[in-house]
Amino acid sequence: MRETDFVSGFARGLTVIEAFGETQQKLTITEAAKITGLDRATVRRSLLTLSELGYADYDGKFFSLTPKVLRLGHAYLSATPLPAIVQPYLDQLSERAGQSASASVLDGTEIVYIARASQKRVMSISLMPGSRLPAYCASMGRVWLAALPEAQARDVLARSDLKANTPHTRTDPEELMAEIGRVRQQGYAIIDQELEIGLCSIAVPLRNDRDRIVAALNIGAPAAHVPAAEMVERYLPLLKETQAALRVVLP
Repeated sequence: MRETDFVSGFARGLTVIEAFGETQQKLTITEAAKITGLDRATVRRSLLTLSELGYADYDGKFFSLTPKVLRLGHAYLSATPLPAIVQPYLDQLSERAGQSASASVLDGTEIVYIARASQKRVMSISLMPGSRLPAYCASMGRVWLAALPEAQARDVLARSDLKANTPHTRTDPEELMAEIGRVRQQGYAIIDQELEIGLCSIAVPLRNDRDRIVAALNIGAPAAHVPAAEMVERYLPLLKETQAALRVVLP
């Protein structure tokens, strides 16, 4: 792309939108500037523009995003056939396993949920299409990292905030790379309460008939009911059946 093709103002506006999150639902201009690293004047113009266009509310001090922002994410979900293709298979998998099943894609250092079939709530946060989780500590994230060349996987880890969500979370880059190598070799990933206490999950890659990974698929279960040591025996055969069925229909 030529430098003249890059619209810096548009890029800064998107950066400001990304400053909002679960723990930053309302932001002042100063707070948004600190999060984004942009100067205060630029952030002010971006936020006021978002407010004028209906993407943000402004009460004189705090800005907050409006539901109109969902149009941006919905445009992606509507434009890709993946959610519509995967959802019926997820529903069937979830019913057979008696647990929640999900599919996701990789976006930078995070996975983004594109489809979900929920039997019961196994996490403190509500997961739905559009939800994001750090790739390094999520089963579907590790499946995605294992599908990348080693140098690229290392780069994702280097750009990630490797924080310990629980006492079980692996945060050492070398330990994570070793685990990613095991996932690559065995073809599945298991998370034992690394993302949240009480949650175990197992994931596999979803590849098309050209052997290109297009999504990751997982089953999550309460650790009190299904310990991590039992995930492979209980759920891997079901995941592999779904994996094989989707292989011939994925784009």
